[in-house]
Amino acid sequence: MDEELKNFIKVWTLAITSLCYCFYISAKLPSGLLRFLSLVPIFFFFSILPLNLSSFHLCGVTSLLLSWLANFKLLLFSFDQGPLSLPSPPKLLSHFIPIACLPIRVKTNTNPSPQDLQKQVGSSLGVGGFVLLALKVVLLVLVFHSYNDRDNIDPYLLLGIYCCHVYLEAELVLALLAIPARTLLGFELERQFNEPYLATSLQDFWGNRWNLIVSGILRFTVYKTMRGLIGKRWAPLSAVLVSFAVSGLMHELLYYHVTRVNPTWEVTWFFVLHGICTVVEMVVTDKWGGWRLHPVISTPLTVAFVGVTGVWLFCPQLIRNGITDKAIREYSILVDFLAPKVVAFSI
Repeated sequence: MDEELKNFIKVWTLAITSLCYCFYISAKLPSGLLRFLSLVPIFFFFSILPLNLSSFHLCGVTSLLLSWLANFKLLLFSFDQGPLSLPSPPKLLSHFIPIACLPIRVKTNTNPSPQDLQKQVGSSLGVGGFVLLALKVVLLVLVFHSYNDRDNIDPYLLLGIYCCHVYLEAELVLALLAIPARTLLGFELERQFNEPYLATSLQDFWGNRWNLIVSGILRFTVYKTMRGLIGKRWAPLSAVLVSFAVSGLMHELLYYHVTRVNPTWEVTWFFVLHGICTVVEMVVTDKWGGWRLHPVISTPLTVAFVGVTGVWLFCPQLIRNGITDKAIREYSILVDFLAPKVVAFSI
């Protein structure tokens, strides 16, 4: 673990150094092809940098932040688009770096008082939000504890628990990553998840509730590109299909980082399938004048479809390569490390 932490520090030192190059060199070049070419080495570097880590949690988070978020934001930045350019480019390196690789956006007030920060947190979550967040933490702990008896759990139920694990950990990790940016720099948190288990359709699930910053970046890049290539009429449907395909490929890269196994393309097919079904849903809804099933029916159908296809195509590669067991072991190490300190602090 000590060696892994040293590697983690080295990786992020190199990443920050690379972002300094982007800020001091690439940002000074004219937007367009020249700036894009100056960033090509960074795209490649950020795609291989997570391979220096072996921990599931540290490697997975680093892959998401560098190979996905940072690369996509820098790609938009090449053409003077996206959060690093609009509505106004960050003028400080201390702002550029977190915006480039964290799920955040800048508020107008970049030097808030403690009272302002308290109001931001309260308005963002509210009492109910804090309670819900605490409940999700408790549920994640219960999920980890259930793994102690996983040999006696029905395999299908265990797969469902794994799906819940993926959602809960993804939401909590992304939320925790963004909190320091708000506290230290006064950045507004970009909401990552909007209670996806309440989705009334696939459009609602992927467009309004699941991993919103990634879907927003894909929507911004792919839709605008497709509209320029094929026109406004066919752009929405084509953009949806391409966005899901790109998302699948990026997940394959993330899976490769954490498994070090050649892609099996299951996760790509998961996103392609959801892209096709979402397009069908859009066409049917448009043809029937916006008519939809009642949420009492559509919500369980949507959640069930996501869950079943997730068990079928999204989770098997992680389970087959022992990543779930690896995550459980890392959780146990963390508990063993923190428990004595918590006890000592309480005494």
